[in-house]
Amino acid sequence: MELQFETRHSDSPWVDSVWTCTSERVTTMTSVAGVRLGLVFWQQDGRSYTTVTGPETRTGTAPVPEGATFTGIEFAVGSTLRMVPTAELVDGGVVLPDTSHRTFRLDGARWETPGPDDAEALVERMVRAGVLARDPFVTDVLRGRRPAVSQRTVERRFRAATGLTQGAVRQIERARTAAQLLAAGHPATDVAVKLDYFDEPHLARALRTYVGRTAGQLREGAGGAIGLDVDQRLTS
Repeated sequence: MELQFETRHSDSPWVDSVWTCTSERVTTMTSVAGVRLGLVFWQQDGRSYTTVTGPETRTGTAPVPEGATFTGIEFAVGSTLRMVPTAELVDGGVVLPDTSHRTFRLDGARWETPGPDDAEALVERMVRAGVLARDPFVTDVLRGRRPAVSQRTVERRFRAATGLTQGAVRQIERARTAAQLLAAGHPATDVAVKLDYFDEPHLARALRTYVGRTAGQLREGAGGAIGLDVDQRLTS
């Protein structure tokens, strides 16, 4: 029983990554915390679906449509759809109506459903149409620039755009990276040092909170299906 992922990073400033996945004899998975807005297109038994996904602040158990195939777009942090603020999608999502094999409906318009190689072209069309936007303030903050405003204003604008605090983004991203390193065989001691965890118990708590796995489970590939490409099959 497994989820078979393939993930690639994107050169688009609007897209963090594009992934595909198939589910084989899987009905549930461990969901993993994440910081990004996304679009997921999936097919099962000849029917097609589209879902807008929001940031997730914790791990949990999620249902998986058995025998389904998925294509997902993870947007850059700070991206938002005109139809709904990202902050309103935290720990939730929206199933879009009227999806067919070839098209889906978003923000009152019909769009062509992309394959994994067409994701950036779809996103560019969405940007030109004003359906997708991004707060450059968030981009500056994530790059370490210091806007000429108070820290309180920084936090307020960051949270309004992303639905998360800066601290939450750092913690979630760090835990996801730790999970991938551990799954690739790196010792927990080395991962804790590399990612600036205070010690291994702090790393263990982060994994429980955000990934739902222990270091041993990640190293051994145990614990069942998980919603993260821990095999590191990354392409550019």
